[in-house]
Amino acid sequence: MDMKEKLSLLWIFVLFNYIYADITTLMDSSVLTELITGYAGGLQITQGFLLGGAILMEIPIAMVVLSRVLKYKANRLANIIAGTIKTAAVSLSMFVGTPALYYIFFGTIEIGCTLLIIWYAWKWTDAEVN
Repeated sequence: MDMKEKLSLLWIFVLFNYIYADITTLMDSSVLTELITGYAGGLQITQGFLLGGAILMEIPIAMVVLSRVLKYKANRLANIIAGTIKTAAVSLSMFVGTPALYYIFFGTIEIGCTLLIIWYAWKWTDAEVN
């Protein structure tokens, strides 16, 4: 498997984890009750908040494709930057309110995966480019 395929596959894996963590959160009655009031972890849910969330989720969605189509230098840089942003976002989200056990579980997997993406992209050399 070449590096482009590997990175794209890792983005797909982490994306499924993000999605299922969100789906599981919607099954948590205490979180759902809070969401109905217009708050999430003590933060007010506004159009700006939702736009920020959409932008954060668009990063891994775009990286599935960009990991396949970008040329080496841009690909490597995009994966390092996107992986860093997503690692930071999930890490920081662990400190908003008190995270549930399932959220810690998914978050740990997500952080591990994005750190692996950063690692692979960082170690990727142009000698490995097809």
